[in-house]
Amino acid sequence: MRRVATASFVGTAIEFYDYYIYGTAAALVLNEAFFPELSKTAGTLATLSTFAVGFAARPLGAAIFGHFGDRVGRKAVLVTSLLMMGLSTACIGLLPGYDTLGVAAPVLLVVLRLIQGLGLGGEWGGAALLAVEHAPKKKRGLYAAAPQMGSPAGYFAATCTFLLMSSVLSDEAFTSWGWRIPFLLSFVLVAVGLVIRLRIAETPAFAKVVEKQETAKAPLVEAFRLHPREMLLGAGMITVVYVMFYTAATYCMTYTTGTLGIPKNDMLALTLVAVVVLGLSTFFVARWSDRVGRRKLIIAGAAFGVVWGAVLFPLLDTGNYVLIAVALSGALLCMGIIYGPAGAYMPELFSTRVRYSGAGVSYNLGGVLGGAAAPLVVTALAENYSPAVGGWFMSSMALLSLLCVLALPETGDRDLDRV
Repeated sequence: MRRVATASFVGTAIEFYDYYIYGTAAALVLNEAFFPELSKTAGTLATLSTFAVGFAARPLGAAIFGHFGDRVGRKAVLVTSLLMMGLSTACIGLLPGYDTLGVAAPVLLVVLRLIQGLGLGGEWGGAALLAVEHAPKKKRGLYAAAPQMGSPAGYFAATCTFLLMSSVLSDEAFTSWGWRIPFLLSFVLVAVGLVIRLRIAETPAFAKVVEKQETAKAPLVEAFRLHPREMLLGAGMITVVYVMFYTAATYCMTYTTGTLGIPKNDMLALTLVAVVVLGLSTFFVARWSDRVGRRKLIIAGAAFGVVWGAVLFPLLDTGNYVLIAVALSGALLCMGIIYGPAGAYMPELFSTRVRYSGAGVSYNLGGVLGGAAAPLVVTALAENYSPAVGGWFMSSMALLSLLCVLALPETGDRDLDRV
């Protein structure tokens, strides 16, 4: 289990590092590199749109990788997703900007974001299943925390890398070429991840399906036929996780550095505080879910999100660094309370022969609504009305997730071979 947990954690951390450096770069510099002829607001929206493209590709990636994950196996698919994600990220670091390629530069950026989205779409489901299907029944929440911890670890590494680059380089150097270094580091990280993932074995639950010759011919179709409620309600349940994270990590970074005039290094440092809160809450709540159940903890997290969406921007608007740290930490605490148990909860909703497709597609459908749309909607509401209106939108998304999880069952006592 130690090797399995390490493989789940390291691979997921690398892939989320790749994904989050794009979000940070989108908030800080990509509008100048790829959309210099647009106004500041239009450039920000254009950059966030390329961010949304990756999310739009994630359900497709989950469907493709889920198909082969449910038919061929979890391990081979996870190696492929890591390669796709890592290499596309590194290529963004090599991509010339608008001044060199003209309109071809943002077009190629969108293509690479699509590949990123496809790769990450196949990552989460496989990494979660790798941990959950290997784990003892009474410790599934604990071991499922391994891939979930990859998200805060990847974001922490991405933020530290950008903080280091912006600290040692001048603004001109950082804007010109310094932002590329975090992307290029992906070459090294992918090599490390491959070495670790190639050493793991196939999961026992899937091995039993193969032994009995019970693999699904069309896993995604079967998942929608057998588990339609779980697919749709699971997507709605996870939406608030994306809303809280990507609004706090992407739009709030743009808002505080652009509108409030807070130096980007200060905001990166304050974000690190919030990421630590995310990591700790993800681990301890996931572990706690083995004792008290997954569902009630997720309900508590969604209810907390309803409240926190309304207070996030008023706290940011104070300009006080302590209150800004509290605002961001509260948003990521909401995410951690839900995200920790969700690593075990979502796979437990589905039967083994369609688990990769069901859990992966459901999870990433929530990402389209919460991760792709939310930063764009919050940006538009903040620009046209006020940031507080954007916060109320976040609260409404949290309410949606709360209603969805209320309609789902508890899963902690389920035998994964008998769902």
